[in-house]
Amino acid sequence: MKFSIIFEFQCADTSDEGEREVLLNCVDQAVFAEEMGFDRIWAVEHHGLKHYAHMSAPEIFLTWVAAKTSRVRIGHGVVCMPFGYNHPLRVAERVGMLDSLSNGRLDVGAGRGATDIEMSGFNIDRDETYAQVKESLEILSQCWKEDIFEWNGTLQISPRSVIPRPVQLPHPPLFMACTKDETVRLAAQYGVGALVLGFSGPKQVKLLRGIYDEAIAGRDDANCISSAPNDYLAALCPTIVMDDAEEAFQIGARGQKFFAESIQHWHIGTPIPEPVPHSVDIRVAVQESKDRVEAFMVKGGHPVPAIVATTGPFNINHAYGDRDDAIRYVSALRDAGSDEIMCIMQMGGVPHEAAMETIRQYGKYVIPYFT
Repeated sequence: MKFSIIFEFQCADTSDEGEREVLLNCVDQAVFAEEMGFDRIWAVEHHGLKHYAHMSAPEIFLTWVAAKTSRVRIGHGVVCMPFGYNHPLRVAERVGMLDSLSNGRLDVGAGRGATDIEMSGFNIDRDETYAQVKESLEILSQCWKEDIFEWNGTLQISPRSVIPRPVQLPHPPLFMACTKDETVRLAAQYGVGALVLGFSGPKQVKLLRGIYDEAIAGRDDANCISSAPNDYLAALCPTIVMDDAEEAFQIGARGQKFFAESIQHWHIGTPIPEPVPHSVDIRVAVQESKDRVEAFMVKGGHPVPAIVATTGPFNINHAYGDRDDAIRYVSALRDAGSDEIMCIMQMGGVPHEAAMETIRQYGKYVIPYFT
């Protein structure tokens, strides 16, 4: 089983100084993760989602991390692949360049970037996103098979060499962001890895693993997008680990409350996150926030996208605690069918020191337990 960290670049302090400090802290955490035995660093791609995700150019962040490391894999988790965000030919060129510079350490995930503010900024038609993500993955899977590549689909690409060529041929491993049953099924049918990006916990991961495996069993590999099928499922693991289990829980759950409130803000228009005084137990604050969001959904009658159709992001029963708590939770994810534990600790308001201590605890105690 593999261990990774995913970075959203969330900012509780969005001042110029606060934003830059958080970004450099993300780099420090990623570099330290290699030292402590993690296998991969993932970076998301989002646009204009202030507070929630300032990671608008993950290819630059990942290149910076790659230059400061030598072993850990680097992953797009994900590239927004509807054509208005990133033309697939430009994605391929960046993939070839970064895979070459990192000596074959790159993994590439695809996603839709489906918030209204993101799509409107890039003239994206929501109804076309699934088809465009699929076509982009098809182009990535084929553009280095021969020296000359051309494409006649929705996009027209005249004959050319796609340069530079990556180290990993026919292409670096491909993945898809999966937030619901249907995207897990599509990932299996396409022959790409599934990045299960939800807070529902091991029980839901087990259900999604079953859907994934069933779709793999029923597919014809000859019809896969990828000529090198990647039947691999990575599951999100929200986590803060410290010697003091209650302190870790309070820090982690506060960070997750920020995460949940900020994503709801950009999807349905609830208020931006507010800090929780240390005198308030985070369990109470999270329940109150969840109740407010549910009331907002009912009262406003908002059309709620599937990713936030439930209040799953407010589930705080995760790997927050001491090393034994983390081992128990990771064991449950493993037993549910996870091939990779995708840790998230860089959530809004989580101190850099707490994230670094979590990485240290994983490296010293948690990862060795599973190897």
